[in-house]
Amino acid sequence: MNSWYQQLEKPPLTPPGWVFGPVWTVLYILILISIVLWVRSKGKAYPALTSAILVVHLAANFVWTPLFFGMQSPLLAFIDILLLDATLIILIYLFRKSSLSAAYLLLPYLAWVSFATYLNLMFVLQ
Repeated sequence: MNSWYQQLEKPPLTPPGWVFGPVWTVLYILILISIVLWVRSKGKAYPALTSAILVVHLAANFVWTPLFFGMQSPLLAFIDILLLDATLIILIYLFRKSSLSAAYLLLPYLAWVSFATYLNLMFVLQ
């Protein structure tokens, strides 16, 4: 975490910095397994659409950190995380049509991203 972040007033429920690494490690493993299960599933519903949404989702995930910490812009990061939320919900719905396990493996990720959305919004409202 950079010095800019350290100086911000943290919203209620902000976890200590050491929590983020282990949580994201577990979540990325679950995301990878989920994607592999979806790719291996037979009879995918809307494979092109699902793939496109997956690419947009992963891009949104990738750019959040540079927006929030690099550009020091909670507002741009919040707009990005809303896209992340929306595409994740759509992915869970679409994955469910091909692999229930793939969809369920994304639920902890959805819970964490929802929590991160709350935290991000609180930084915007400061």
